[in-house]
Amino acid sequence: MKKLVLGAVLALLLVQPVAGFCGSDLDVFISNLNVQAQADLPGFKARLSATFGLAGPQVEAVISSVQTPADAYMVLKVGQVARQPQEVVLKEYRANKGRGWGIIAKNLGIKPGSREFHELKKGFDDGDSGKGKGKGQGKGKGNR
Repeated sequence: MKKLVLGAVLALLLVQPVAGFCGSDLDVFISNLNVQAQADLPGFKARLSATFGLAGPQVEAVISSVQTPADAYMVLKVGQVARQPQEVVLKEYRANKGRGWGIIAKNLGIKPGSREFHELKKGFDDGDSGKGKGKGQGKGKGNR
């Protein structure tokens, strides 16, 4: 029994770096995005349309191609950040969806920890929230 438990713990330790690649922040972001989408799917679709400049049928096509609404957002956002068409991102998603969005992004040229990687979890709500951009806010003439 002890060997079985020890083996399971070792297996988790070996898998953790791969599964944890995308980082808990991105996992939390995706989870929260799914909760928001489930609360108001028509609104979520409208926001995808406005954010990515897509017509309703295009948004519907992406949503119907993935498992969750947040995956639809990630297909569009990763495509935008990696400068890849959504068809390329969808192909990578189908091949690696079980490995996580961090792996998918890496395979499409977005390096872990890079500015582009961090961009994946920001931007969708920035325009709607009324919050400032963060860094650099309040710096400059007249803001002292």
